[in-house]
Amino acid sequence: MAGVTPHPRPGEAFGCWAEARTRWERVWQEGREPKGCPWVGGTGPVLAASLGTPAPEPRLAGRGIRVGYTPDVLTDATAELSVALLLAACRRLPEATEQVKSGGWTTWKPLWMCGYGLSDSTVGIIGLGRIGQAVARRLKPFGVRKFLYTGSGPKPESAAEFGAEFVPLTRLAEESDFVVVTCALTPATQGMCNKDFFGRMKKTSVFVNTSRGAVVNQEDLYEALAHGQIAAAGLDVTTPEPLPTDHPLLSLKNCVILPHIGSATYATRSTMAVLAANNLLAGLRGEPMPHELKL
Repeated sequence: MAGVTPHPRPGEAFGCWAEARTRWERVWQEGREPKGCPWVGGTGPVLAASLGTPAPEPRLAGRGIRVGYTPDVLTDATAELSVALLLAACRRLPEATEQVKSGGWTTWKPLWMCGYGLSDSTVGIIGLGRIGQAVARRLKPFGVRKFLYTGSGPKPESAAEFGAEFVPLTRLAEESDFVVVTCALTPATQGMCNKDFFGRMKKTSVFVNTSRGAVVNQEDLYEALAHGQIAAAGLDVTTPEPLPTDHPLLSLKNCVILPHIGSATYATRSTMAVLAANNLLAGLRGEPMPHELKL
C-alpha cells in the first residue's frame, strides 16, 4: 500500500540499530502491529543488527521480536576514527585540502592554517568504556598532559592506565582542550552536550563525538561554532542520519562531519558480518543467538 511503512522482514539485517528502531517506530505510529513469522517456529521477526551494543527497546518485548547484535568488535576501529576526526578538526585538515585544490596555497604565511596541537593538552573523555579507553590509549603518546573523564561513576582501575581523573561534566567542559564523547545514549546522556556545556568550554577547545548523535544538541553546537564559543568540532554521528545536505552545520568550515564510518574497516565489517549471520541463522532456527539483546 502506498505510503505505508513495510514491516521489517523476517531475518532482516540492519547496519544500524537506529535504522531498525526507526522502521518499527513508523509501523507503530501507523497503528499496526508486526506480524509473526510461523516459518521460524512462531518466534516472530528476527533482526540481525550489525552494530555494537544497542540500547534496549522495551516495546519489542512481548511482540516476539528478537534482536541480535555484534558486541566488542568495534572498539579499535572506532577509537582510530575518533583520533583521526580529532586531528582533522584541530589541525583543520579539510580546510587545508580545500585551499590546495582552490589555489589558496600561495606563499608561506606565519599563521595561515594554524590549528591546535595535543602536546601538553588536557583531554576530557565522556564515557570511559572500552572505546573511551582505547581513544585515551591512542592519544597518550601525543604528549597529552592530563586526562579527565566523566560518566555514571568512577572507574579507578580503567583510569589508572592514563592517570585519568573522574570529574563532573561541568569541570570537564571547563578544563579540557579536547572533548571526546564516547558514551552510550541513555535518557541521562540525551542532549547532554548543550548550550550550557558548550558555553563552559574554552574558545580554543575542540569537540568530537563518535558516540550517538542525540547526545548533542546540534542547534546549540552550531551556535557555539558559528559564534566562536569553541574552536572546532568533529562528528561521526548526527541527528538525523544521513544529515540533510542543507543542514547549517555543513556550512561551517570549523565542523568536520563524517557519514558514521566509525566501524568502517574491512576487518571490522567482516567480523561484524559473520557475527550478524550467526545470530540470524540461530534466530531463524528458533535457537538462542550467540549475541542476543535482552529486551
